[in-house]
Amino acid sequence: MRRPPTESLFRSVARTTPAAAAGRLSHVRWIAGGTGAGKSTLAIILARRHGAVVYRGDLAQHTWLPRCTPRQHPHFHAARDEPPGSLWDGRSPDEACGFTQSVVAETFAFEIEDLLALPADRPVLVDWFGNLPCHVAPLLTRPDQAVFLLPTPEFRLAALRARRSDPVRAPVGWGSRAPGTTLSERLARDELWDAEVRRQAAAYGSTVITMDGGRPVGDLADEVAARFRLGTAA
Repeated sequence: MRRPPTESLFRSVARTTPAAAAGRLSHVRWIAGGTGAGKSTLAIILARRHGAVVYRGDLAQHTWLPRCTPRQHPHFHAARDEPPGSLWDGRSPDEACGFTQSVVAETFAFEIEDLLALPADRPVLVDWFGNLPCHVAPLLTRPDQAVFLLPTPEFRLAALRARRSDPVRAPVGWGSRAPGTTLSERLARDELWDAEVRRQAAAYGSTVITMDGGRPVGDLADEVAARFRLGTAA
């Protein structure tokens, strides 16, 4: 599987942000990992308990569209005009995962621009699956500013069941091929993404939490809040 263009990514971020970006983002906490792992639920609980702001990458990416150019963001620019679900058409799970890595690498600088523009008077929780350990690690002042949630296959499937009335059918926007095939390919891509997160987390010393539904989410929130040092002096 193609690896994300890490060096090009960091050069792009360096051009977009000041040299002291890590220090200016010391109030930011990163919640990333696989799809269906409960990232948004955790972010909401932590925000309510600790008065934090949640930055949702899935919403923010719509504001990145006007900022992209074909030359600097070829994959993201190409994806912007494709119909919903076309990510899966004509691509294997490995190709879809590689394409996704290219898109998030191209758009990471937009995310940093957004975060630097937010007030720094309270914690900001970044909820976005697209942040890989190689993206986040250079911007941490402490390793405990980031966690990566990775679901077991059973946990992910349960999450999909909770989101959709029929877990076997893919919702509109997942592609034009047979729904069952598309769902299986989506799950295969997600497994590849999880494997890449684990590989990078081991390389960068990032914290991975396996989500298997074995404990209440409130207990998980307590653990992550302590790791993030929320409610305590920085």
